[in-house]
Order: sequence, then structure tokens, then C-alpha cells
Amino acid sequence: MPSGGAGGKEAGVRLPAGSAAPPLVAAVDASRFYRLGTSVVPAVQGVSLSIRRGEFVALQGPSGSGKTTLLNLLGLLDRPDQGQVEVGGVDAGNLSENGRSDLRRDHFGFVFQTFNLIAVLSAEENVAYPMILSGVPAPERRERSRELLDAVGLSGKYGVRPDLLSGGQRQRVAIARALSNRPDVVFADEPTANLDSHTAEGILDLMREVCESGGVAFLFATHDPRVVSRARRVVSLHDGRVESDEAR
Repeated sequence: MPSGGAGGKEAGVRLPAGSAAPPLVAAVDASRFYRLGTSVVPAVQGVSLSIRRGEFVALQGPSGSGKTTLLNLLGLLDRPDQGQVEVGGVDAGNLSENGRSDLRRDHFGFVFQTFNLIAVLSAEENVAYPMILSGVPAPERRERSRELLDAVGLSGKYGVRPDLLSGGQRQRVAIARALSNRPDVVFADEPTANLDSHTAEGILDLMREVCESGGVAFLFATHDPRVVSRARRVVSLHDGRVESDEAR
């Protein structure tokens, strides 16, 4: 079974390990606004939310509640207009763009609704790409890419490009890619939306196993009751605010 993160990587900020350590990532009174014509629309309003090592968290709420925006803020894909996002207890707003990019590369994994696979690369090459950026040797990249593709049920698709895969298969490649660099945190935006029930259950089992065996934290933005039912913590958003935050 592919293992998860070990928490010892360097990218300007060392992510913490241990029960007394600060959260891996945290939003602190964070807000994000978007301009719509002449109006300013709040997408996230004064949210404080922390994610610790080994958590399995579902972020739920209706469309437009701010789930994806909050995911992007915590994943350092976007910046808050007010408040801050901390990584390992350090304000990420003080990091350069290169520093933020290094953190994403070395410590975070992402599963996007639109897959974001590289069209000219095969399934195996897409999974290996984050490892190339991190300087992982080619034999190790090949072994781990194939191990992960096997784990998500794509053992016969190593050399196939995304345009020849179904939507569900592309999502599975994206999930394998998110795990390839042994991240500390995986941010997943509707990861089961393109999967049939059987495949979704298997993927969720895989993620739970990675979470429990490797200490990888997972944060899902989801409408899927299957994801919510498996989560150890459920955070509900409404109109860009945290409505409830319940551990299970």
C-alpha cells in the first residue's frame, strides 16, 4: 500500500509532527471577496479553521457556500483579502510566491474538479510529474507511479493519455497524482463526483488507509454523502461562514 507523508520535508517552513504541534494549515479570521460587476461578493467571511496531521475532514455546504474558495485559501492557491493562512504556525502571507510554490510542491496534494491533468502526458507521466519537480530519481518515480495507479484500479492504463480515458479514470489518475509526492495534506474538491459508487467506495477506502497509516490529513470539499459519512470531522459552511464543526 503506498505510504503517506512523513512530515520531515523542508520548503522554508517545516510542517509539524506530534500532538502538541501547531496545525498543519489554518485559516485565521480569513475572508475572501470577489468583484461581480460593480458589487463586491463575500465568498469566505471571517473563517477560522485548522487542519492537523492525520485528520479526515469533510467540508460540506450548498453550492456557493465558499467550500472551494476556502480549500484554495488553505492550499495556498489563493490569498485572503483579510485575516491570514498559517502553515506550520507560520503566516503564509509572509512567504514569496516561490516559497508558497515550494510548500505546495513538497507538502500538499490536490485533487481538482476539472482533473487538471497534462494532456500530452500519459497516466503514468502525470502521476510522476510532481516527483520530477521534487527531483525523485526516475526508477523510484516509475515504481511509485505504477504502484499508485494499481491502487486506484488503473494497472492497465500506464501509457494512456487523458483524452483516451473516461472521466472517472481521469479522476483516479488525479487522485494517484495527489498522493505521489507523499504529501502531508491532500485538498480534494469533489473527488468522487465523476466516480461510480463502487469505485468511489474503493477510493475513499484508499484515502482512509493513507490517512491512518501515513498520518496524511485530508480535507474534502464535497456534496457526496459517502464522503461525509466516512469523515472523522464535518465542517458545514453557509454563506461563506462556518455554521458547525463537529468531530465524530
